Amino acid sequence: MQKFNLHTHSIFSDGKSTPEEVVVEAINQGMEVLGFSDHSPVPFENTFAIKNGEVDNYISTIKSLKEKYKDEIEIYCSMEMDFIPGIVNNFKETKETLGLDYLIGSVHLVGNDIDRLWFIDGSKYETYDEGLFSYFDGDIKKGVRAFFHQYNEMIETEEFDIVGHFDKIKMHNRGRYFSEEDKWYRDYLMETLTLIKEKSLIVEVNTRGIYKKRSDDFYPSTWILPVMKEMDIPVVISSDSHKAEELTLCFNEAEEALRTAGYKETVCFRSGEFRYVSL
Repeated sequence: MQKFNLHTHSIFSDGKSTPEEVVVEAINQGMEVLGFSDHSPVPFENTFAIKNGEVDNYISTIKSLKEKYKDEIEIYCSMEMDFIPGIVNNFKETKETLGLDYLIGSVHLVGNDIDRLWFIDGSKYETYDEGLFSYFDGDIKKGVRAFFHQYNEMIETEEFDIVGHFDKIKMHNRGRYFSEEDKWYRDYLMETLTLIKEKSLIVEVNTRGIYKKRSDDFYPSTWILPVMKEMDIPVVISSDSHKAEELTLCFNEAEEALRTAGYKETVCFRSGEFRYVSL
């Protein structure tokens, strides 16, 4: 089983474990690499992102743990950058200013107006539904188009390394509003995949939806993996963990899905750079 996770949250954002608790569990599991990627700060009240006043503490804490456990595991400091056009800070400037090792780019809030953001994530499907009807008049095609177009804008305008759960718009859908077999849905998704390929980005195969029982499949869905393999798009398996015990959940299943799709290797971050490793 893959012995690294690059998408990890702690109590600095919306995680439930301290960074050191996560490190200790990673070592106990025999992991070789651990990347912290707490949610980047956003300029409005929220319950999920690092507070602006805690950024320096976050960076120093991870650096301290990196030194403390250097003989047992490689530790890296990243952020999951939340892309909200016109509202969040530039990704490249954030990385350089804070000295981050790599960046994950994701969309959790759709829109460009602080007062009108559709939250497509979280534990409650009611929030998803409320936003869909409040901001898109219940038009799922319009909402999904806005979601993928925001990902596309992020890919085209920001510099980062890993694309986070780029089809998470399906999570609270659960077959209620659209089918993943709908042509219009697949057309939007393929447009995003094409941009990902053009920018030479890595796609994470995110297992969180399965082990949290909020999705019947990975992000991206299993049917997408052979398409990505045909496009020669590199992948990394991630658990998007919010608790120490979630670090490698469903990794075996993800590895099997990737092998079935034709993949023979994934990507890891080691010694300060991305490297291919065999499945």
